[in-house]
Amino acid sequence: MSNLDLDTSRTPSPTTEAESKLDYSAELDVQVLSLTDQIRRLQTIIRDIQSSRSDFVFSADRLIRLVVEEGLNQLPYKETTVVTPNGVEYKGLAFQKGSCGVSIIRSGEAMEQGLRDCCRSIRIGKILIQTDEDTRKAQVYYAKVPPDVEKRTVLLMYPILTHGLTVIEAVKVLLEHNVQLENIILLTLFATPCGIRAINKAYPEIRINTSEIHPTPPLHFCKKYFGTD
Repeated sequence: MSNLDLDTSRTPSPTTEAESKLDYSAELDVQVLSLTDQIRRLQTIIRDIQSSRSDFVFSADRLIRLVVEEGLNQLPYKETTVVTPNGVEYKGLAFQKGSCGVSIIRSGEAMEQGLRDCCRSIRIGKILIQTDEDTRKAQVYYAKVPPDVEKRTVLLMYPILTHGLTVIEAVKVLLEHNVQLENIILLTLFATPCGIRAINKAYPEIRINTSEIHPTPPLHFCKKYFGTD
């Protein structure tokens, strides 16, 4: 039997409250958003079983936007000079090279609008992966990326990272399209330590951005976001 998005279908091993509060960022190669009360509140609403779907989606979209913005901060920039309406020169920044988004269907599609809100005309590709629950082998069923993806920085979108198997398979697809590992930035809302370790080990060049590292991520995210729970 097969299942979409393996990483959101298996619950990690139970952990103690002390383990859930450990700071994993020091031992892992990952960029975690600076925790503010606002971010913690958004994470709480997303995890709360009592949250309405409208509150859930609203909070998820806000958190997605914050993670996307952090990912954009890691794109290569170059100095540029523009002229303001009053004729004064202003020394600022511009993107050094093109970028694109790639979402892992279906859960990754939840992040597409957040990326478009930040980059209005950005191209977005899609990858569909199904994983056999018995063998845990992933198979790519569909992949469509921009034709010049190898020249771009790729923002790979997958909101819940648990074991990392689906993301690793998606990276293989990007490599087949000649994308350089150092040009891949993974955007994920919630990640487990083992998922990050798996990606760090398989592809240490990839940059990972998340809002939280926790042994037990909100596995209901995809169903509640799309209203299929």
